[in-house]
Amino acid sequence: MEVAPGAWRYAAPPFLLAGPLGLLSPLATLAALALGGAVLLFFRDPDRSPPSNGVLSPADGRVSVIREEGNRVRVGVFMNVTDVHVNRAPLSGRVESVEHEPGTHRPAFSKESDNNEKVHIGLSTCDLTLIAGAFARRIHPYVESGDELARGERLGHIAFGSRADVLLPASFDAADVEVRKGQRVRAGETVLARRDD
Repeated sequence: MEVAPGAWRYAAPPFLLAGPLGLLSPLATLAALALGGAVLLFFRDPDRSPPSNGVLSPADGRVSVIREEGNRVRVGVFMNVTDVHVNRAPLSGRVESVEHEPGTHRPAFSKESDNNEKVHIGLSTCDLTLIAGAFARRIHPYVESGDELARGERLGHIAFGSRADVLLPASFDAADVEVRKGQRVRAGETVLARRDD
């Protein structure tokens, strides 16, 4: 099983403690091993096969936001703790900016999460915002300005619960969105929006 970068930094402590804890209790050893395994499961990074066209979901989870902002449409995906947290490029394009915005750590499914800590990734084709949640304290972008990304390529991950939003290109409108609130989606595979032209 492939895991996201940095996974072993979180998984190693419980695995290393499992042996010494065995001197106290076999149950403590099992608990430490289970915790280490759960961390690796959380950081899993499966391969994905993008369909031939359309704006891809940047994250696994449930669609939590669909709203118009000026002349553009935002689609947000809430990632539960059991979802894959590796994020992917919705469209191919050049990375034009990667900007960190400090903020709060409210639950990522709530309206207050609009004020949470974020990383904005501006692509030449669309804009992506990775949003930290109540337990997510680390946003790890893999990209920097000037990088060329293929559609569906990995671009970062968020540790322990969060949200990823796509601000669709201005040429898309609400009628082009193919998902609905509450729908489960998969990063790099589910099409969020598509234009026929």
